Amino acid sequence: MSTNTGTDQHAGIKAAAVATFVVFGINGLVFASWAARIPAVTQTLQITSGQMGTLLLCTAVGSLLALPTAGLVVGRIGTANTVRFAGLLAAAAGVGIAMSLSATSIPGTAVSLFFFGIGIGLWDVAQNIEGADVEHKLRRTVMPQFHAAFSGGAFVGALVGAGLSNLGVDLPLHLVAIAAVVVVVALAAPRFFLPHIAAAAPAEGEPKPAKGPSAWRDARTILIGVVVLGATLTEGAGNDWIAKASVDGLGTSESTGALMFALFVLAMTAMRFLGGRVIDRFGRSAVLRASMAAAAAGLGLFVLASNIWLAAVGAALWGVGAALAFPMGMSAAADDPRHAAARVSVVSTLGYISFLAGPPLLGYLGDLTGIHTALLAIMVPILVALLLAGAAKPLKVEQAADAA
Repeated sequence: MSTNTGTDQHAGIKAAAVATFVVFGINGLVFASWAARIPAVTQTLQITSGQMGTLLLCTAVGSLLALPTAGLVVGRIGTANTVRFAGLLAAAAGVGIAMSLSATSIPGTAVSLFFFGIGIGLWDVAQNIEGADVEHKLRRTVMPQFHAAFSGGAFVGALVGAGLSNLGVDLPLHLVAIAAVVVVVALAAPRFFLPHIAAAAPAEGEPKPAKGPSAWRDARTILIGVVVLGATLTEGAGNDWIAKASVDGLGTSESTGALMFALFVLAMTAMRFLGGRVIDRFGRSAVLRASMAAAAAGLGLFVLASNIWLAAVGAALWGVGAALAFPMGMSAAADDPRHAAARVSVVSTLGYISFLAGPPLLGYLGDLTGIHTALLAIMVPILVALLLAGAAKPLKVEQAADAA
């Protein structure tokens, strides 16, 4: 009986891991299906880079409103139902974007992108909570692979975007097809999720756990958050602008720009699959420094390259550098299990603010300098992250006790 029960539990955990992997992958597919064809949006709506930045900001605002409440939503309805709700909302918003583009309606596109941002924000938090639950049950590190699934889904989405663009398929039709895929996955995959159990309150008569300092006042946590902020700005700028920067700065076609984005994402995906071993061998801080150095070198080469082949090498190196910083930041924030939830929340909030709000601001700068040149502004946060990488050094048990 006990053997069968153990086998069933293990099978359930494995099924949850596969379902979580799929959900991460489809989340990346959805994101890239939009990002890879941003040049088509600017052309369809006849808008500038700055105006496109405003539309991207609508998505950012929606997500930033959703992120602080996502934990409460998961606590009320669980990770499975949160992914279902968020997926259906994102799909509906995708259809709204498609209809607005068909009508060349900028206000309609803006409103749809706002709700798209809410759906993606809720979805992202819920899938990461489920990923943490699976990782805890498996008792081994699998979160990098889940993030690799996101990057892999984004790579597939970028290839699909490039192919459909080359074939002349309208973006609205593309978005409707992606929305249909999201509906199927959002309704099916969460059936295999683990039940998310919130931390139980102490029983009557038991002492309440001692409260540590606010995570927002913990110096190490804030420094890690600044590192992640720089890293996610690096990733977000590549996701949102590398396709258009290739078109504007190098004179490539829209389909070639989408392929450049695909190369960036492919490099990130490969590094995330291999990164766990690299971190274990060389240490978190050393890998963070190397990552930021690679991102700076790749970004510089991409912007300054005189031909598409050198720019492609730069894009790949940029993707390698952007791959591991966010997962490592999450690990560093969670070194002390007693305060992991609060500290991870702080670091992820700082990271997502940068990830979502940074690219639109680059769009405004792009109106002044051209989006290709504007990308050089990311060098500043990259160098700051490189200098502060030591903050991610693993926290020893004694240090954790002292900090508490």
